[in-house]
This record gives sequence, C-alpha cells and structure tokens, in this order.
Amino acid sequence: MTLLEKRWFQSMVFVILFFLIILLISVTNFIFDPVFKYVGAVAIPFIGAGILYYLTKPLMQLFERFKINRIISIFLVFIVLLLIGFVIIIYIAPIAQRQFTNLLGNVPKMVDWAQDVIAYWQSNQTILPEEVNNAINDFTDNLQAHIESVINYIFGFIGQLISFVTALILIPFFLFFMLKDGEKFVPFITQIFNKKKADNIRLLMGKIDDTLTSFIQGQLIVSFCVGVLLFIGYLIIDLKYSLTLALFAMIMNVIPFIGPFIAVVPALIVGAFQKPIMLLWVSLIMLIAQQIESNFISPNVMGRALSLHPLTVITVILAAGSIAGFIGILFAVPLYAVIKTIIVHFYKTYEASKPDKEDVLI
Repeated sequence: MTLLEKRWFQSMVFVILFFLIILLISVTNFIFDPVFKYVGAVAIPFIGAGILYYLTKPLMQLFERFKINRIISIFLVFIVLLLIGFVIIIYIAPIAQRQFTNLLGNVPKMVDWAQDVIAYWQSNQTILPEEVNNAINDFTDNLQAHIESVINYIFGFIGQLISFVTALILIPFFLFFMLKDGEKFVPFITQIFNKKKADNIRLLMGKIDDTLTSFIQGQLIVSFCVGVLLFIGYLIIDLKYSLTLALFAMIMNVIPFIGPFIAVVPALIVGAFQKPIMLLWVSLIMLIAQQIESNFISPNVMGRALSLHPLTVITVILAAGSIAGFIGILFAVPLYAVIKTIIVHFYKTYEASKPDKEDVLI
C-alpha cells in the first residue's frame, strides 16, 4: 500500500485542505461579505422557525395520525400557537408589565436601602483593610450611577429587542415551509450519493435531528416547569413581583447550569428589600425547585440523550460567552452537541469502514 492510499495520510490531507479553505475564505472575505450579510439577515427567522419546528412537529404528527391532511395539520398548529399567544397577551402580559413597571419604580428605594445597609455594616466592623473599605465607599458613592447604567443598558437592549421582534415577522413563513417540506431535506441531500453512503448520511442526519429534538424540546419544557414551580413558591411566600421574577427565571433557565444562578439574583434582591427573612425563603424555594427539576423533571424529559458532562457544558458556555456574548451562551450547548454527534458518527464510520473502503462516509 502506497503512502497516498494510507487512511491516516488521506485524513491529514483532508484536515490541511479544510484549514486551507478557511484561510482562503478569510483572505477573500470581500467576496463572501454579501453571503454573510444574507445569512445574518435570515439567521433570526431561520433559528426561530427551527426552534418552533421542533416544538410543533410532534403536534403536527399527532394531527396526521388522525388522517388529517398535512396542510390542514399545519394550519391547526398555527391556530394552537395563536391561541397560546392570545392567552399570554390577554392574561399574562398585563400583569407582568405592571409588576415590571412597579419594580423599576422601586429601584431608587432599593438603592437607598442598600446604601444604608452598607453604611451600617461599615460602621460596625473593624476587620476589613482600608483598601476594601475605600472600594466599598467608591462603589456606594457611585451606586446610583451604576444603577442608571444598568437601566440604560436595559432600555438599549429593549431597542435591540424591537429590531429583533421585527425580524420575527418572517418566522411564520419559515415555519410553514419547514413543517410542510422538512422531510424532503434528507432525500435531497442523499440523492447524489450511492446507497451505502446515502444510508450513512441518513443515519447521521437522524442522529442530529434526535440531538436537536432532545435539547430544544427538553430544555424549554424543563424551563417552563421550573418557572411554574418558582411562581407557585413565590406566591406561597408572598414575594412581590412574583410573576415577573418567575418569567425571568423561566427565560434564564434556558441557559444550562448557569441559568438558575442568574435567575435567582433578582429574586434575592427583591426579597431582601421586602423583608430580610425572605432571603432564606427565596433560597429555599429555588433549592426545592432545582432539586425537583434535576431529580424528576430533567431525567424524564431530557434523559441522557445529549450525554454531556457538566464540566464540559460549563466550559463551552464560558468560551461561547467570551466569543459571542449572550447569543453565544444560548446556542453554545446545542451547537456543541451537534458537533459532537457529527464527530462521533464520523469516527464510528471510520472504524467500521477499515475492512472495506467502500463503507467510508468521505
């Protein structure tokens, strides 16, 4: 067997050519700028429709089991989505908006309370070095400015959110065609390959589909359950702004592992301002909700489909956050899971194809 026929040499050439293509793309980026701009323009509706596709596909399949036409099933799915949106807008959004407005109105009082607590604590301790006291004093003196900066950032984020919502208008169109023609994608890709390679690619696409289904459906269902549990808990302990804080926690729980820690911070601040003992009750409610989620909800909803180690997930999230910010944090785990699925599949295909090169995927 010559050097050119050795598998390791072919793999090395493939890797070199792959990175060479990346280098050429970076050097000639002026050619690809219009392509990247087009991809950026359709990314939001495509991703949003993709998430809804994985959430609504089981519902469409349920309708089809009752011998309902595909197009009619899709329209029934849209009707269900409209009903859910109607309930949110009529019954949930007004309460959340009112609580959020009241919360913003109480921010100055919370700032004054925090300053009084810090001042009292400083006047009754002599342990900390002077440098730490100076840092605390500097932070306290500029606390109002820090709060205003945070509020300005929130309003800037709201402005970006409006632009984001504008892009959401295209989501229903993308979703309609995904539901209608989604099953035609794999046959379209595999039609240019011979039967063995086509079956292999079909298997790979099925694994990717299972991975995305497990993550998207599982993570959103888990987040919804955690949000409901926290809302019930906040109502039991009579925490102010319970619906707004529970909705915030529901959104943050979409981020694996670090989301729950982010979610509890506003509730702790509000609880401390309302009554110091609330710090204990809020922490207890969060602990109970997370224990129910990790021991009962997640194992039954998500199972071990993703097979991701917690340390790996944390590392991926931190790296993605430093590279792409909040958007990177949101999509880091599913992207990593897909890449892992592809690599594992290629490796297993490589191992299985050693006796017969005709079985190799590439």
